[in-house]
Amino acid sequence: MTSVTRRLPILFALAAGLAVVCSLAWTFAWNKGIDTLRHDAAARGDRTTATLKSTLDRYESLPYIVGEHPLVRNVLADPRPDWIAQVNRYLEDVNRHAHATATYIIDSNGHCIAASNWRDADSFVGAQFRFRPYFMDAIKGEVGRFFGIGTISHEPGYFLSQPVLVGGRIIGVAVVKLDIEWFLGADAAEPLLVTDNHGVIFLSSVPAWKYHTMRTLSKGVVASIEETRQYARWALSPLPVHVERRLKDGVQIVRIGEGIVAPSYLETRRALGVPNWHIVTMSPLGPVIGSVRSATIMAGFGYGLLCLLVFYWRQRRARLNEMIRSREMLQEAYAMLNQRVAERTADLSQANENLRREVHERARAEAELRAAQDELIQASKLVALGQMAAGITHELNQPLAALRSFSDNTRVFLDRGQYAAANENLETIGALTERMGKIVNQLKLFVARPRPCGLRAPVASALRNALSLLDKRLACASVTVTIADRARDAAAAATALNSHDDYPDFLVQCDDLRLEQVLINLIGNALDAAAGASAPRIEIDIAAQSETLAIGVRDNGPGIPDEVIPRIFEPFFTTKEMGQGLGLGLAISSSIARDCGGSLTVQNASGGGARFVLTLPRAQAAPCGAPVAHP
Repeated sequence: MTSVTRRLPILFALAAGLAVVCSLAWTFAWNKGIDTLRHDAAARGDRTTATLKSTLDRYESLPYIVGEHPLVRNVLADPRPDWIAQVNRYLEDVNRHAHATATYIIDSNGHCIAASNWRDADSFVGAQFRFRPYFMDAIKGEVGRFFGIGTISHEPGYFLSQPVLVGGRIIGVAVVKLDIEWFLGADAAEPLLVTDNHGVIFLSSVPAWKYHTMRTLSKGVVASIEETRQYARWALSPLPVHVERRLKDGVQIVRIGEGIVAPSYLETRRALGVPNWHIVTMSPLGPVIGSVRSATIMAGFGYGLLCLLVFYWRQRRARLNEMIRSREMLQEAYAMLNQRVAERTADLSQANENLRREVHERARAEAELRAAQDELIQASKLVALGQMAAGITHELNQPLAALRSFSDNTRVFLDRGQYAAANENLETIGALTERMGKIVNQLKLFVARPRPCGLRAPVASALRNALSLLDKRLACASVTVTIADRARDAAAAATALNSHDDYPDFLVQCDDLRLEQVLINLIGNALDAAAGASAPRIEIDIAAQSETLAIGVRDNGPGIPDEVIPRIFEPFFTTKEMGQGLGLGLAISSSIARDCGGSLTVQNASGGGARFVLTLPRAQAAPCGAPVAHP
């Protein structure tokens, strides 16, 4: 593996970390910027709403005051020319002091009989206003509120109307028209809109947006607007508003215009109440996007600086390790020199030792007599040693076969120049030799029968190692392995156990090597039993209870005779032919199960074949930092 190949995962990890840091910085800065923008927009909307509301409320009672004047009541009851002239001058004076656009009187038939602009060429006197909503509301006895474009002056304005009552009867309507176009100029740092109850923009700090709609109007609404001539000469086309994201409390991010370069805004709404208008603030997102971009770039640079600091620290640590290794090599050289001096001294001491041996000749003769006595004792141990040798031979057959297979494969890989594969095989051979050493050491437990304490063995790992060790036999026999009701061939089962995706890694109270030893014996015996079947099959199932875990191994061979089952776990008892087995595998496996507090049982399956069940107590995962006992 080249240095570039080794560095690729590190580069990918650094790139992924940079992406995560930039993403988090972008998200944090964006949320903070949007919250700030929402707060400012809310404050601006509240301020604008309060200002507009106070302005409209200031004129709310003016039509009522005008309608209560005796001259107005008299002229509506009897519109004589001299009284109309007096009312005209009165309305002109009121309009001038109130700073209104126009003040006028309408009779019950909708005709204007007096107005403050009676001197102007576009005077309202004599005009018909029966179709206007503010007249219709007032003639019903209600307060009329209406924004629209004048049918005579063609200037927009807000109309307030009050009914004029005489003796409980409505004889006319008093109307005040206000110019509120100046209103948005007081706070127009950012786009600000006022829409009516239909969503029509009639006030806007952006002139191009005026007399557009925030949504498409229905045919009925369009017909109503045309009938009242509310927005004469305007087509009321929809404003190109595209909602990009909806936030809480009715706030949303919108894009106004076509194309990706169209500006985006944070839209907030405030209801005015009476009249039924909405004040819409459009806060540009450009500054927020700029600050978010800057924060993300700074976070990226900070991450890069941190990576450089870590790289510098690792390089410095590597140099310190090299210095330490150099010092250790010097110390080893000094120790070797001392060893050579000691060897020379030992040579000189050997001559002196030979002289001492002659003096102790009698003592050595006595020792030989005692050794002869010890040999008699040792002879009695040879019988047990023979049994242990038979057990060792049985347990080492599988690792030796695997060693032979891996050795042959390694020689082929070396001939082909596949050194990486050969190196992996050599590592596996090393692991097998270590395992063989552990097997020899563990066989002492068969004699002394110590009970393991505090051991935890992962079942999936032990089963994976057993399948890997028997891989050649499983492949040659074309055996199907079924684990936890999921059919897999032997290679797929080992891969699934290795990935831990399909099978939870249960822990049992047993040494991992001894658990592997039992599984190898059970699976190997199942292979031998199923070898004569037309379609050899082995099923391995794992059943977990609250306190125990059972591992079943079933084959589809001929089964076990009933008279053999009581003796199946006795040492040196076997049903195999001479040279194929010593009869110690099941005896050792049963002994291991008992030492671990479990059991090993066998029975013939109903569909044919035999089924061995290994039951062991479950173990909980060791807490962080807790010591784990080892044999």
